[in-house]
Amino acid sequence: MARRKGRPVDGVLLLMKPEGMTSNHALQRAKRLFFVEKAGHTGALDPLATGVLPLCFGEATKFSQFLLDADKRYRSTFLLGQRTNTSDADGEVVAEASAAGVTLEAIKQALVPLTGDILQVPSMFSALKHQGQPLYKLARDGIEIERQPRPVTVYAIEILDFRPGERAEVDVDVRCSKGTYIRSIAEDLGFALGCGAHVKTLHRSAAGLFVEGQCITLEVLEKDFEQGGYEALDKHLLRADAPVASLPEIVLPESSAHYFRLGNPVMDSQVYRVGQQGDMVRVFCTETPGSSQQFLGLGELTDDGRVAPKRIIANRSANEQ
Repeated sequence: MARRKGRPVDGVLLLMKPEGMTSNHALQRAKRLFFVEKAGHTGALDPLATGVLPLCFGEATKFSQFLLDADKRYRSTFLLGQRTNTSDADGEVVAEASAAGVTLEAIKQALVPLTGDILQVPSMFSALKHQGQPLYKLARDGIEIERQPRPVTVYAIEILDFRPGERAEVDVDVRCSKGTYIRSIAEDLGFALGCGAHVKTLHRSAAGLFVEGQCITLEVLEKDFEQGGYEALDKHLLRADAPVASLPEIVLPESSAHYFRLGNPVMDSQVYRVGQQGDMVRVFCTETPGSSQQFLGLGELTDDGRVAPKRIIANRSANEQ
């Protein structure tokens, strides 16, 4: 008899990643706890970092790219006067200089060129891959690869607090696009101030539409499982369409939904109301009067009033066991 690979659970879990754990380790713990057949995270956090880590289960993994591409928000403490080889507190100190002369005004001025549309060179200790290998693994082996600058957008950097001294500290709130390295901002700030700097703490407070107040810890999940089993765990899941919840929706009658599920574009009068050619929409159907809407997947609006399937999910009940 074949061994079960897991439950066919579809949904999104907003996990509060703890400090000192890799994102993949957190994912695997949650996957084992929920006993799901398929799971993936939506953008790694460094082991040092804490905060919002959305995990997609089952059919929700088809929409994880939307969360990977979403804007992020971080709170971080930069320690001034000390550089490390990883640009964060987990690395080895490679240079030190007094930050006693650094003022709040100097920090504000130094942050100006680090906001807006900028180019960043990824750290060798990032998760970015080179020929299939994460850069941080190569860095640990003493291998350094030339990295090309990458365009990112830093929408705003707000200074929350400043504590002057030989090893001054500045707390910041950063709103940025995907792919932005907070450690690079810290390193560039330290260079501009002439004293060096690194990330002391890092916390992701938002990822796309999701914020830290919605998240749950592994400890709470484990306690809930002990008390209520899978039913208690599944109550923490958002719907499979949560990663694309910002997109408009179209509700098809069952007659049209049947053909949509088969991969065929279908006509619908709602197309002209919700958007224009090329727009992506969430597609639902109502099987019988009074029944709940069933998520079918994503569709793209065409110029002739049809919605064409782009990503269709398996036709099964959510959290089916």
